[in-house]
Amino acid sequence: MEAPTAKLIVNPYAGRWKARDNIPRVRAAFEQAGIPYDLVVTERADEGIDLAMEAACSGFNPVVAVGGDSTCGEVVNGLVAAAGDGPTVPMGIIPLGTANDLAFGQGIPTEVEAAVHVIGRGQTRIIDVGRVNGRYFANNSALGLEPEVTLENARLVRVKGTLRYLLAALICIGRNPRWRMTLEWDGQNHQGPIVLVSVGNHRRTGGIFFMTPEAVPDDGLLDFVIAPVMGRLRMLRLLPMTFSGSHVRRPEVVHARARRLHIACEPGTPIQADGEVFELAATQVLFEVVPGKLTVLVDR
Repeated sequence: MEAPTAKLIVNPYAGRWKARDNIPRVRAAFEQAGIPYDLVVTERADEGIDLAMEAACSGFNPVVAVGGDSTCGEVVNGLVAAAGDGPTVPMGIIPLGTANDLAFGQGIPTEVEAAVHVIGRGQTRIIDVGRVNGRYFANNSALGLEPEVTLENARLVRVKGTLRYLLAALICIGRNPRWRMTLEWDGQNHQGPIVLVSVGNHRRTGGIFFMTPEAVPDDGLLDFVIAPVMGRLRMLRLLPMTFSGSHVRRPEVVHARARRLHIACEPGTPIQADGEVFELAATQVLFEVVPGKLTVLVDR
């Protein structure tokens, strides 16, 4: 019986052209592993959504995201759209982005050949996905300061690696942004001036920030943290705690879990999902968990 063909969806810009530069290495690794494949390179934002949906509907298995977390996010949205009521076609990951948080959360190695070996083994895990205002995410989504950091990160073209996220965070903290939000979840509520809401299906975002350090991707719940408005100095003191996740033990930080979270916000806030900012000024935001939706090829 002939082996199924993998569809490789490459975001060439991931990792500041790291994915493009590694295409020959990716091809060689799949050929060495004896895995039939078809490789396509995206040319515009969100093209990976359509390509992943088409690949799943055409019988490709697995569908592989070659790039960073935003690449994974596009592939996730395409696979979920194609899946109907059941789990998705298996998704593989070749982590060639800057942060690679979803790969980290699933124990997928960053070396190309090792990641292809994981795909070749075919071991899968079924995990939840989140949905925010109709957009799916597998790792993380956020409002307020965190997507502001994502936007600033994109502007820092001369800085490389996860240092870029840290520098972007410091710049955005210096601007001292604030929103007034009302949050409602599972019979509870919180309201007031808020600087960020970070919602996680996994523990880490931005390569170094463990914003939701106790998140479990297959528990049927989304973890989230709420940070109230505070002075710049206090925020700078809190920032290093996010490197370990210890910020969730601070009394000023709200840490909770929910199946559904509704947020009303004034003024409008940007929203990021898996590293991609897809709304710039949302005033009504709905988070929901979709349990057991995504099938991922994993190294355990």
